Amino acid sequence: MPEFPYSRLRRWPDVEADNLQAHDATDLLLVERALALDVPGSETVVIGDEYGAITLALAAAGRSGIRVHQDLATGRRALARNAEELGISEFAPHELDADLLAGARLVLLQLPKALAELEEIADAVARWAVPDVVLVAGGRVKHMSLGQNDVLGRSFAHVQAQRAERKSRLLIATEPLPVPESPPFPVSARHGDLELVAHGGAFAGARLDIGTRALLEVLDLGGPQLRRTEVTRAENERNGGDSSRSSGVVNAGRRVLDLGCGTGALAVSWALASPRDRVVATDRSAAAVASARATASANGVADRVEVTHDDAGSALAAGSFDTVLLNPPFHLGASVHTGAATRLFEAAARLLRPDGELFTVYNSSLGYRAELTRLIGPTEQLRRTPKFTVTRTVRRP
Repeated sequence: MPEFPYSRLRRWPDVEADNLQAHDATDLLLVERALALDVPGSETVVIGDEYGAITLALAAAGRSGIRVHQDLATGRRALARNAEELGISEFAPHELDADLLAGARLVLLQLPKALAELEEIADAVARWAVPDVVLVAGGRVKHMSLGQNDVLGRSFAHVQAQRAERKSRLLIATEPLPVPESPPFPVSARHGDLELVAHGGAFAGARLDIGTRALLEVLDLGGPQLRRTEVTRAENERNGGDSSRSSGVVNAGRRVLDLGCGTGALAVSWALASPRDRVVATDRSAAAVASARATASANGVADRVEVTHDDAGSALAAGSFDTVLLNPPFHLGASVHTGAATRLFEAAARLLRPDGELFTVYNSSLGYRAELTRLIGPTEQLRRTPKFTVTRTVRRP
């Protein structure tokens, strides 16, 4: 059998750079273990395959009917593009649900960074796969922890760590334990009058991260209640929905985009504060999208907050938003990289109408102000602390 051409895999549409690859040694170890176990493809599930290295290598080796779940929209598009390039079609995408795992005897997992995400995945495997399922989870040694063993041990009777190879290691989990009646996720938490709902893979979980809190406060969507009072909203209605009379930054009847929405705190807070505005929230993470939809429902604004699973708003029309809200990530997987933020800045430039506004919060050490001005338009600093900076950028005509 010819060796699989890993070097032909691309990360596109994710960030590509000389120091970023579309596969790693963990992918290779997972493929080798799967081939050694000789489980039919129709009984094999792959979770967390970032760009298709595991799925496509197994399919090329003759496994058909592989089921695969990827959280990121960029990963799903990269897998589809790489599969087309290599002429491979023997796999089926799924969400993290019973359809993905029913009848599964072998589950291959690229270990996620968050223990909460691992907990949700482990419970799903124990809940829906066959009783003798084998979960093979792998990661780079430098990013692994004993906490991962503990999380897997809550869903499986046996968890064995394998000898490290090529700076990667596999964990083998067998004998699923009885699962609770209800899955452990999503979870929820109240922050003043705002209820946040989160699946395991959502950034910050049901907490309100301090960057988002800073942006909410600058926009006058924050403070102790994290949204305006019923009296303020009643006054807004009497003013014809023009909430700009009370805040100076939020105007009535606007189209507002929460770009990279996470659990939906910004989108939902805006919708609560300005009932006449139409809000769209989008994120490349399926876990974040499910969380944001649940947050919108929990706060009674699901009819006014549209949530989409997309890559940097690529499916949204150019120039269609008056305001964009952005709390950009500064990691790509386990690597610190500014490329993800740059892609979102470029997306904001495309999606804003001329003279539209972008409100951004970012780590003060990153100094994005010059880049925002270059890519979008004049940028002013609204607040700066040692930790975070909040800026307002006006889209140049």
